[in-house]
Amino acid sequence: MAKSNKPIIWGTFAAGGTLTAFFTPVLIVLTLLAATGHLPDMLGYEKLHTFAGGWFGKLAIFVILFLSLWSQAHRLRCTFYDFGARADTLVATVLYAAAGVGSIAALIFLVRL
Repeated sequence: MAKSNKPIIWGTFAAGGTLTAFFTPVLIVLTLLAATGHLPDMLGYEKLHTFAGGWFGKLAIFVILFLSLWSQAHRLRCTFYDFGARADTLVATVLYAAAGVGSIAALIFLVRL
């Protein structure tokens, strides 16, 4: 039986989709609170910057961004296929390359933070 890379792709898709489903509504609510000026003090710039500057904050942010990017790349690949784009190799290469570039950019940004 030939080895397949599908478990890796589907694993990141499932983990990223789950994280995105949990964190996107929270981020929307926090954005609305910030826009209306009702953001709690514990979510102020200084405290969030301190959190993001620590190793645990950097790791948490990177994992969320990494899994979300790869999940959405796979979701878009399936969507392109459903809409009739049969050049699957080209679509997969472009979308996964974009997720890879986004992941590397996030990593570089977080290391420099």
